[in-house]
Amino acid sequence: MAEKRDYYEVLGISKNANDDEIRKAYRSLAKKYHPDVNKAPDAEAKFKEINEAYEVLSDKQKRATYDQFGFAGMDGAQAGAGQGFGGFQSGSFDDLNDIFSSFFGGGDMGGFGQQRSSRRAAGPRRGEDRYMKINIDFMDACFGKTENVTLNVDEKCTRCGGTGAYSGSDIETCSTCHGSGTVITQQRTAFGVFQSQGVCPDCHGTGKRIRRVCPECGGTGYKHNRVTVEVKIPAGIADGQSLHIAGKGERGTNGGDNGDLYIQVHIRPHNQFVRDGKNITLEIPVSAVDATLGCTVDVPTINGEVTMKIPAGTQEGTQLRLRGEGVPDIRGGKPGDQLCTIRIQIDKKLSSREKDLYRELQNEESSSKKNPFDSFRKMFN
Repeated sequence: MAEKRDYYEVLGISKNANDDEIRKAYRSLAKKYHPDVNKAPDAEAKFKEINEAYEVLSDKQKRATYDQFGFAGMDGAQAGAGQGFGGFQSGSFDDLNDIFSSFFGGGDMGGFGQQRSSRRAAGPRRGEDRYMKINIDFMDACFGKTENVTLNVDEKCTRCGGTGAYSGSDIETCSTCHGSGTVITQQRTAFGVFQSQGVCPDCHGTGKRIRRVCPECGGTGYKHNRVTVEVKIPAGIADGQSLHIAGKGERGTNGGDNGDLYIQVHIRPHNQFVRDGKNITLEIPVSAVDATLGCTVDVPTINGEVTMKIPAGTQEGTQLRLRGEGVPDIRGGKPGDQLCTIRIQIDKKLSSREKDLYRELQNEESSSKKNPFDSFRKMFN
């Protein structure tokens, strides 16, 4: 038996491919190697191989198992699953219908999935989610704020509840499609007779006809509104996190609810403070004398100035911690800390008095053999 090829290799995609890339690769290859179209001797084997790879990689749970354990993790994973034509799982018929549609103008594999497609066309469908970005200042991310966002939203008509009808009695079943929302025709081809399913031209897929339309929305079932949404940005939000606003996405169809709005937050950098999770880092300049003898300094934090002690003998790059002076926890836990990195500054311009004092110190170090460079040299002797 030939050795199995890696599923990602079969579909010609990377291991980081998203769902859309997986589906696109599968559709392209399935069209190319379908046995009813490709008469090459190995077409059927390749078609089954492509379908097997797609069946695993399009399922998040199976894909995770495969990524962790390889083919060993697939043993028994498909036991008991209903197989269809050419090894297709029942969940793959939507993709197969799309492929046949491209071949034969809307094929449905002799009616497979017809009932499901009808329900999908005639029933209410939720609208797509909407995504947008918002930029906020560093301090607003730390302490939170309320931001007003203005956007255009198609919302259900309050008078008719999204039906588009004057009253409930004005809604009747479409006589053309009998409420299914679709019409089915047959097409005879060289490969056999295929059923073609399309949206009903009279009710446009709703399965209903309206005798009198709603005077408020003109029968559309929705109204185009410009609304201002109050967005509450919580204290401690991180860069790239998203906020969820229910019902402000794209409108639904056939009376379905609107999708949701997701707002991704981007934080403008601060001139001095740098955020690392809940902690904040800040560089503190200190003179060589203060670092040597020790001192206290008033350090800026996001909460105001805090007095911090710098111990005698502090070295360049030493990090001192101010507990609780970092970013608040978005879930209400303990706030982070502020980490202060000491940067020792050497004066380049000295007065005569300062030069004399440094020379005295230099002489003292030389006489007491405390010169650090002498200790450094001894390591090479």
